[in-house]
Amino acid sequence: MQVALLFLFGLLIGTVIIALGGGGGAFYLGVLTAVFQLDPAQAAATSLVTAIPSILIGVIGYWRGHKIDFHLGNQMLIAALPAVIIGALISPYIPKPLYKWIIGIILTWLGCRIFIKHSKKQTHDGKWAARLYGILAGLMVGVAGLSGGGPILAGLLILGEDLFRATATSAYVLSGMCLLGAILHTTSGQVNWPVGIPLMLGAIIGAILAPRLMDLLSKKPQSGKYIQTFIAILLIVMGVKTVL
Repeated sequence: MQVALLFLFGLLIGTVIIALGGGGGAFYLGVLTAVFQLDPAQAAATSLVTAIPSILIGVIGYWRGHKIDFHLGNQMLIAALPAVIIGALISPYIPKPLYKWIIGIILTWLGCRIFIKHSKKQTHDGKWAARLYGILAGLMVGVAGLSGGGPILAGLLILGEDLFRATATSAYVLSGMCLLGAILHTTSGQVNWPVGIPLMLGAIIGAILAPRLMDLLSKKPQSGKYIQTFIAILLIVMGVKTVL
């Protein structure tokens, strides 16, 4: 029963989150801690390892569809990867209440920015803004085992990418961050493989379905606007919930 439930959770998270350009780290953590009672250290390591195969499959699907903006994505990766390492090193010294408030404020701010973002793509400051969002995401991965999808996707939308290129590029950036984060978090042997493998298998199937889902949605002109609004609301809700 537990295996089937894990598989279903993985399928749902893998489909929805990859379709939205995320890695699902926050959702995996929530499922692993609240439903399956893993301790935070095990949940962080297991969530990152679980997310990697599905993210890579999603990236391959988006790459075949020529939807990834490698120029902007690489700017984010340049800043994010060192931040992942720094985050992993400093995580034992950050008080949990302080970290929760910082993450909550960041997620809420990003959600609000999507609502009020300019429709015209930024060009002059885009490189440095992209690196800032990369740093924020990298710290989230390194410190808490989150996938960092919130700052990356929100940053891409704020910088003017359309939703469908933003989701594809976000998945690309997350693949590099999660891979490095998983290496750093698994060195302590905290991965719960009996829980992680069924979750991973479900997420893999979901990731295969996600690019096809986005292809269908991209043919409907109004879908991008509605999904962006949903992403903004989701970020705000997650930000508020983080500090409560």
